[in-house]
Amino acid sequence: MLVSETGKVWMNGTLVDLAQAKVSVLAHTLHYGVGVFEGIRGYPTPKGGVIFRLRDHVKRLMISAKVYRMPIPYSEDEIVDAIVSTQAANDVYPSYIRPVVYRDGPALGVKNLTTKVSLAIAAVPAKKYLGEKSDNGIRAKISPFRKAHSDSLPSLAKANGNYLGGYLAGTDASQDGYEEAILLDSNGFVAEGTGENIFLVRGGVLYTPSSEGDILLGITRDSVIRIAQDLGFRVVEKMLSVGELLTADEAFFAGTYAEIAPIREISHYILGNGKPGPMTRDIQDVFYKTVHGEEPRYADWLHPVPPIAKPVARAARR
Repeated sequence: MLVSETGKVWMNGTLVDLAQAKVSVLAHTLHYGVGVFEGIRGYPTPKGGVIFRLRDHVKRLMISAKVYRMPIPYSEDEIVDAIVSTQAANDVYPSYIRPVVYRDGPALGVKNLTTKVSLAIAAVPAKKYLGEKSDNGIRAKISPFRKAHSDSLPSLAKANGNYLGGYLAGTDASQDGYEEAILLDSNGFVAEGTGENIFLVRGGVLYTPSSEGDILLGITRDSVIRIAQDLGFRVVEKMLSVGELLTADEAFFAGTYAEIAPIREISHYILGNGKPGPMTRDIQDVFYKTVHGEEPRYADWLHPVPPIAKPVARAARR
């Protein structure tokens, strides 16, 4: 699915070859999952490369790190410049950009606030996360694994360890022949996919699980809500039952890597006529025009990448 074997990685202020980007096998994050990250997309446009909603992603990275008591030794502006530098140095479009904040090693012991907090950034070629045909609809399975309650693992943080449930759900769905899984929350309401938010259409109204549920507040989710409202669609955020999902007229996933992926079948229940519905297509069309610089209404969501990298941000304060 990913990953490039070549390219440059930004590590603590320096661009290095991917082969030289090394972390200790005793690093705290490797053993306990205490790390936070972002997934960000770069796209080609007629005016050059851009990064989609870059500053919003960096703001969420800072929030995630704060939740997990990981003081990032860089400012928001420095991280923005570092991500742009990494994208420019690799010069691949479309791209998937992964900044990750981790506790470097070596250190063992769960409660550890003394190890160095590091930042690494990679930018690799992006393919269709849910398959090359995902724009035309995928099959999803309601997973037997539930999304962890936010009292246990805060959903507002995009943390490494939060994705263990998604890993279990996704591999289970794949083994059963589905492209993706849908996780329910601890109360049995619809939560999200393994790496995406979920939307459904009933009676001409667009619904999505509300922020009171155990969901990550996705940046693509926010983009979809804004696009749908601008198209004149009514959007309702509420707790959604399995019954509402299985009897929906349309449904789709929305995520940075998955983009807008229509769902044509859920656990052998065919949605609508088994094809992407009209509301899904309308939102999908505007979204793709937006990320490729063809929709001026959302031009402020696109952060330009100069053809020559900016100077690499300074090394972390010691």
